[in-house]
Amino acid sequence: MTKNVYDVLEERGYIAQVSHADELRDLLGREPISFYTGYDPTADSLHVGHLLQLMAMSHLQKAGHRPVVLLGGGTGMIGDPSGRTDMRQLLTPERVQHNVDSFRKQMSRFIDFSEGKAIFVDNADWILPLNYIDFLRNVGPHFSVNRMLAAECYKNRLDQGLTFLEFNYMLLQANDFLHLYQAEGCKLQLGGDDQWSNILAGTDLIRRKGLGPAYALTFTLLTKADGEKMGKTASGALWLDEDKLPVYDFYQYWRNIDDRDVIKCMKLLTYMPLEEIAQYAQLEGSDINTAKKRLALEVTSLVHGEDKAKKAEAQAEEIFGQGVGRAADMPGQDLEAEDFGRPLLEILLDCGFIPSKSEGRRLIQQKGLRLNDVVVDDFNRTLEKSDLDEGTAVVRRGKKNYFALNFKN
Repeated sequence: MTKNVYDVLEERGYIAQVSHADELRDLLGREPISFYTGYDPTADSLHVGHLLQLMAMSHLQKAGHRPVVLLGGGTGMIGDPSGRTDMRQLLTPERVQHNVDSFRKQMSRFIDFSEGKAIFVDNADWILPLNYIDFLRNVGPHFSVNRMLAAECYKNRLDQGLTFLEFNYMLLQANDFLHLYQAEGCKLQLGGDDQWSNILAGTDLIRRKGLGPAYALTFTLLTKADGEKMGKTASGALWLDEDKLPVYDFYQYWRNIDDRDVIKCMKLLTYMPLEEIAQYAQLEGSDINTAKKRLALEVTSLVHGEDKAKKAEAQAEEIFGQGVGRAADMPGQDLEAEDFGRPLLEILLDCGFIPSKSEGRRLIQQKGLRLNDVVVDDFNRTLEKSDLDEGTAVVRRGKKNYFALNFKN
């Protein structure tokens, strides 16, 4: 018996909040529906935060439901105030269109847009021709200003000054759901959990107008074990466009994530069966690196294709791998047990890899020192046993100078 896709999303950890949970679960298991999620084109590439949403949409599509991908060509000209303490830069229509075109290309790796399977829509098509008075009469009576100001998406802006331009955003997003409910039969809107207020507004609008049932569901935000948003690199966001972030750097990000985040990312960002993931969850100590390598290959293959992912994997093995895979000319030094917990700069100075601590600090300031291909950004960074991969940690100075720190039990 095929598992209800609602249960799949729940078991894999996607669901954060949902309206009318029992109704929605029953609906998803009973009949195919159309659902949508929106993307404001504020950049010319999607990033890893969008990846989680694309994966959830893909699970729903594989279960027989139809994705409607809303590209915010209209709302993108205003900017969503959610999670902001300042006003977003307004984009020109030309820039919005360029970003929309970039999104379409990237999304096609995850969503099947063949006939009848999924569609793209752009809310510029119905927002730009809006008559403002008609819009106010149709949507405005169903919103309480007091309730809107209490919404999480506006709270951060009240002290700094929330513009009336941005205040319209919730109404416009709610109107998007209303439009897609009527035009495409969309009964469900999805989004990140920071969008809960905006998504719920659309659900409430449809129900208050007496049109029928509508549902809101938000996804867990992709955060690290320490609570910070996942996807920040030394050079900025973890983009899905290889022109903005090289495939090798994308692969290495996953290869070097915190041990505590590996299993969660396998569930959210790959199609690996939960039974297989459970086997990886049993690994401890340096064996967790096996899971990290699998995660990096799976996620990179989904975003950039299997060929490019395997090339990134091979490049990493050439630099970091053991035995035949290790670059033969890489210098190195053996570590003692007491080296763990010592400042990395002290160890590198003792090894002769840096001429002085001041030079080491200068490298760190200029983001020119890497440990296992992760930028070292802390002068007091210590070397720990968890930094070892099969007994070795690799330090890089600049672009071409590598040094192996080896430890044998």
